[in-house]
Amino acid sequence: MRIYLVGYMGCGKTTLGRELAGELGLNFIDLDKFIESKYFKTISQIFEEDGEDDFRQKEHDCLKEVSEYENVVVATGGGVPCFFDNVDIMNKTGACIFLDISPEVLVERLYTARNERPLVKDKSKEELKELVDDMLVRRRPFYEKSRYIISNDDITMNDLLAQFLEAGHGQT
Repeated sequence: MRIYLVGYMGCGKTTLGRELAGELGLNFIDLDKFIESKYFKTISQIFEEDGEDDFRQKEHDCLKEVSEYENVVVATGGGVPCFFDNVDIMNKTGACIFLDISPEVLVERLYTARNERPLVKDKSKEELKELVDDMLVRRRPFYEKSRYIISNDDITMNDLLAQFLEAGHGQT
């Protein structure tokens, strides 16, 4: 059993994924942390030293690796579904769920936590809104290829659990 959580930065993939894994008795993998531990570099270092293309290749390779693991919930990075055949890999090997949060809520969450997120730490609220709106326009078509979509500004672990059970997976 594999569950993949996709969506834009700040939508709750890591927090909700960890809770869902605990509830279902599954292992939890944050794909960004997995990449960092495999390559002994932070995501920012990989981007800076190797470039985005190399990072996306590493990300794709790591996704393929974890797609063979059993009994996991995987929180993906926000760009994962947008490159290579990543969304197809996730849909074929497990339940891929898009956490669809409104841009307004994403901006508030990211602005509040901007010091913890290198990509947005120096952005004003207006710049952040522009970034989120622009990225969502480009990424939404890929996110929407997920087999399951939960659209709610306050997604809870129970929403994920209900989606999972509705998909016919039952309890473990």
